[in-house]
Amino acid sequence: MDTTDQKLVALLKQDGRASVTTLAGALGVSRVTVQTRLDRMKHDGTIRRFTIELGQVGLDDLIHAIMMIEVKGAQTASVVKQLRHMPEIVDLHTTNGVWDLVAQIETVSLPDFDRILRQVREVQGITGSETSLLLDRARG
Repeated sequence: MDTTDQKLVALLKQDGRASVTTLAGALGVSRVTVQTRLDRMKHDGTIRRFTIELGQVGLDDLIHAIMMIEVKGAQTASVVKQLRHMPEIVDLHTTNGVWDLVAQIETVSLPDFDRILRQVREVQGITGSETSLLLDRARG
């Protein structure tokens, strides 16, 4: 990523719905340049998806969980690729210790939560998992 790509990503982080025209104006480049860069970053995985960030009111309505995932052998790359296509997995990290991956899950309902748990467990290469619902933010 060059400086223009970095500025483009920064603008999108501020407003993921900004139009190509608005982005081009802010960067001082053509609309074609912005579109070409966006297409390239989507294609190469630099930009995985466009999403929204909810305020606290919206967040309180979601089911939040952390899933620890064990992966068989050298299948981590394949498992990560499959998990990245699940929109309910909002963040995914490799880790050390007993577990290989940690997934942050957000769903709108318990039936959706149950569905995503089943989908994750069916991914080829996952040998075990442990999931904890996040009930309330600890305040002190």
